Amino acid sequence: MSGAALGLEIVFVFFLALFLLHRYGDFKKQHRLVIVATLLAWYLCFLIVFILPLDVSTTIYNRCKLAVNSSPAESNGSYVTLAPSKQKCFKPWSYIPDGIMPIFWRVVYWTSQFLTWILLPFMQSYARSGGFSITGKIKTALIENAIYYGTYLLIFGAFLIYVAVNPNFNLQWNQLQTIGIAAANTWGLFLLVLLLGYGLVEIPRSHWNGAKRGYLLMKTYFKAAKLMTEKADAEENLEDIMEEVRKVSESIKYNHPLRKCVDTILKKCPTEYQERMGRNMDDYEDFDERQNSYPSEKSLAKLHKQVIYSVQRHRRTQVQWQILLEQAFYLEDVAKNESSATRQFVHTFHSQEPENKIIQYFYTPTVEWYWECLLRPWFYRVLAVVLATFSVIVVWSECTFFSTHPVLSLFAVFIQLAEKTYNYIYIEMACFLTIFFLSICVYSTVFRIRVFNYYYLASHHQTDAYSLLFSGMLFCRLTPPLCLNFLGLTHMDATISHKNTQPTAYTSIMGSMRVLSFIADGFYIYYPMLVVILCIATYFSLGTRCLNLLGFQQFMGDSEMTSDLIDEGKELIRREKRKRQRQEEGENRRREWKERYGNRDDSTRSRAVHTEQKESSFTETNANRPLSKYTRSNGRTERDRIELLQDAEPLDFNADSVNDDPLESDSGR
Repeated sequence: MSGAALGLEIVFVFFLALFLLHRYGDFKKQHRLVIVATLLAWYLCFLIVFILPLDVSTTIYNRCKLAVNSSPAESNGSYVTLAPSKQKCFKPWSYIPDGIMPIFWRVVYWTSQFLTWILLPFMQSYARSGGFSITGKIKTALIENAIYYGTYLLIFGAFLIYVAVNPNFNLQWNQLQTIGIAAANTWGLFLLVLLLGYGLVEIPRSHWNGAKRGYLLMKTYFKAAKLMTEKADAEENLEDIMEEVRKVSESIKYNHPLRKCVDTILKKCPTEYQERMGRNMDDYEDFDERQNSYPSEKSLAKLHKQVIYSVQRHRRTQVQWQILLEQAFYLEDVAKNESSATRQFVHTFHSQEPENKIIQYFYTPTVEWYWECLLRPWFYRVLAVVLATFSVIVVWSECTFFSTHPVLSLFAVFIQLAEKTYNYIYIEMACFLTIFFLSICVYSTVFRIRVFNYYYLASHHQTDAYSLLFSGMLFCRLTPPLCLNFLGLTHMDATISHKNTQPTAYTSIMGSMRVLSFIADGFYIYYPMLVVILCIATYFSLGTRCLNLLGFQQFMGDSEMTSDLIDEGKELIRREKRKRQRQEEGENRRREWKERYGNRDDSTRSRAVHTEQKESSFTETNANRPLSKYTRSNGRTERDRIELLQDAEPLDFNADSVNDDPLESDSGR
């Protein structure tokens, strides 16, 4: 059973990471190496979060077993018990045998560090490169990362020289390894506290505001106005880039050495632009016949990079606009159905995607009305209160976890109470809920944050390769300090508890932080207190106000700019709604016409075909008659027909001579 628990969590976490990556990435269009690297980074980070509670319960059992088996004389040795028990220790259902967890953590940790510091930065540059070959992309990635890697090597080399020259330091390889781990965790902890302070306040507040009537609709109007601006900018940028591609395609002909590069660029363009450029191409002219200045391969690589970025951005804004329209229409339906007397949810537009029959059977219009108009606001309020309670507990524990006598961290109190009774189910559930809430606060901020258009995790398969790889880097750098912070909150870390007890397997691979006492006793303990200041700043929306002052419009209820954007978004949604209604009305009329006159149209079509056959047979019969007789009898009719069609028929200006009277040419024939 012990191995089954570990195996089930490994499989479950893999499918969880695969599901999230499928939601944000695009398996069909993105490179396989990008998908595999991002999936591996996400999978390892989620795996650490899910497996760590099993490590805690196994460590508590090992402590109990050691306390029971040790004599009083031995209890004063290398290990001391936290709560001596005269009862026999019960093995937890998820017990992991000795020797497995240290190897497991060592493989997971060093693989994630290799990804975040070496492989993923290189793949970021490789994915954004505009090179036309694998060798060119690798060369570009190495050049871009030379400064990145060189800085770390310079710092590490200077540190090694300092240690070798200074006689006061006698560091071994294990201690150097611990210093490297401490440096990586310090950088991660610095970023962790910033993201955690935002998530602890924003997650409960977003659920509380979601329960307010009209709040989500006003925010959707605001998003619509901003997204329309971004959408227009993306379309204009794409038009400019396509114009440059057209000029390059016309200047570089079929037999030019760089024509393969141009064809590669054209394949990345949208289909309508490819067809338009294909019609204007003139491949009959050699590039040597004109003395033009042709672009270099480097400039084509830059253009290739711009094409990839502009096409991805244009596609993303188009998809997001359609999703935002559906969301706005649905929220307007919710506001309209709140005053419904029939208590049945009525949609303005039918869903464009086919719904599941099982969902239609259970989620009826009546159930939908009770959920959307009555139950969902209360559910969001209760959930917001629960999340706010967890946030308060986290903030209190972050400020008091260094106190061991008395124990002030509430998470440590819960774990120690369960440790006295060896209730492993409670221990694992308490550990899982604690680290899961911390992970949600941190990871959700990573998914929400947006750095202009360079880093942006967009759902519905609209995230580019650069943003996926960057998110994998952030996860790998944030997860180890997050787990160490969790172990500190629960006093399972000997560095925090100041007790000579058996450490967890995860802590053992990190090494003893006593090598760097100013980090272990200073930064790790006092820096997390900064989360209080960050929570206060987030509660009063200081960051949002600063961005507003800098010109980045943010949703604020007391801002005049926000009100203007809400009105603009409301007008945009109203315009799109009228357009959608006209389309549906036209489709309904065509459907009704087809249902009503479908048989009559078929009979009319059959009669028309029969008439055409008779006329064709009549024409074939008359064709065998003498031409003079046909001309004399039908001359007037032929003249009238030609005069009616004279304006409609195009003139052939390339002919040798043009006759004024079309009858002359006809009679001549």
